[in-house]
Amino acid sequence: MAEPLPLCYLNGAFLPLREARISPLDRGFLYADGVYEVMPVYAGRPFRLAEHCARLARSLAELRMEDPMSGAEWRAMMAQLIERNGGGDQYLYWQVTRGAEWGRNHAPLPVVPRTIFAFCAPLPVAPPELLERGLACITAQDTRWARCDVKSVALLANVLLRQLSVDAGAAETILLRNGELTEASAAAVHVVVHGELRTPPQTARVLPGTTRGVIEELAERIGLRHRPVRVTEAQLRGAEEVWLSAATRELAPVTRLDGRPIGTGTPGPVWRRMYEEFQRYKQALTAAPW
Repeated sequence: MAEPLPLCYLNGAFLPLREARISPLDRGFLYADGVYEVMPVYAGRPFRLAEHCARLARSLAELRMEDPMSGAEWRAMMAQLIERNGGGDQYLYWQVTRGAEWGRNHAPLPVVPRTIFAFCAPLPVAPPELLERGLACITAQDTRWARCDVKSVALLANVLLRQLSVDAGAAETILLRNGELTEASAAAVHVVVHGELRTPPQTARVLPGTTRGVIEELAERIGLRHRPVRVTEAQLRGAEEVWLSAATRELAPVTRLDGRPIGTGTPGPVWRRMYEEFQRYKQALTAAPW
């Protein structure tokens, strides 16, 4: 990953990222008591801002916190941060923690000012070989906590699961729980079975992915049958195509799983059709005001 861009936002101020400091008593630091979002920015324009802000507000509500900013305030802060970091293609990370209290107490939940932090980094570009050859992935048992629908900063389980793929020389770890697909360590997973796009239903075990939402909308646009439905391990391994979707990955084809080919072992025709539609959608949004 490229180094982050130089300026960040912290509690009302724009400052060099290397100079940003928080209290060691911040509950995000002590308890992972906070939530976050990651959003791509194309040509200086945030992608699906309303959907990301809505998901942040939902995650905060699940942690019994109110959103500390209005939609207009988030928008204004992000516009400045993107511009101060040069515009163009970036991704924007932002998080809200419950804040710092004087001491360390599990409960009651303290009434303290929230800690709000955001920074930008260059948006990763998919190399040509990924589009031609796809990704190799591995599988592992889903060992994450029971509220994966909350985009929590508590990501240790995800980090360790992702490290398994690094150790195996693979791109991502696809997760299974009780013989069924959930998602990947840092992406949603879609499978094509009998020409139909299937994605695990939204439950507490699955993050409501914003890129997943785009794919479902675009499936309607191009006439691709799709539905949220339970996907068994056997269906995953026997799928015609498998895709990953994420904010900084867009839509990536998986062509090998645990050393065995998916389908023909090359990016499939349904993925190519969706990928091309995704690029058209991005270009249309980039030309529109936000």
